[in-house]
Amino acid sequence: MEKYIMIITTTDSKDIAETIAGTLIGEKLAACVQILPEVESFYTWKGKVERSEEYLLFIKSRKTLYDKIEERIKTLHNYEVPEIIALPIEKGLSTYLKWIDDNTC
Repeated sequence: MEKYIMIITTTDSKDIAETIAGTLIGEKLAACVQILPEVESFYTWKGKVERSEEYLLFIKSRKTLYDKIEERIKTLHNYEVPEIIALPIEKGLSTYLKWIDDNTC
């Protein structure tokens, strides 16, 4: 069973992206959060095709912290239904994975 995950979320606000990143790191829920700017998203919302520029966050953490991370993102996020998905990290550099352990609660 995988012990580590990468959670993905997006937002249209750099301030919100930075708040989410800073909060998750500050509360030791994530070891690393990367923010990628200028991601162009296409999606259907309330029956209408939408297009927006967003910030993409890659959040590295332990699987056991997912529920806490999801709750924190939901409280900090500006979307009615934010994208919050988790992908398993099946393999990784052992010293990096240990670093995730050392930097999360």
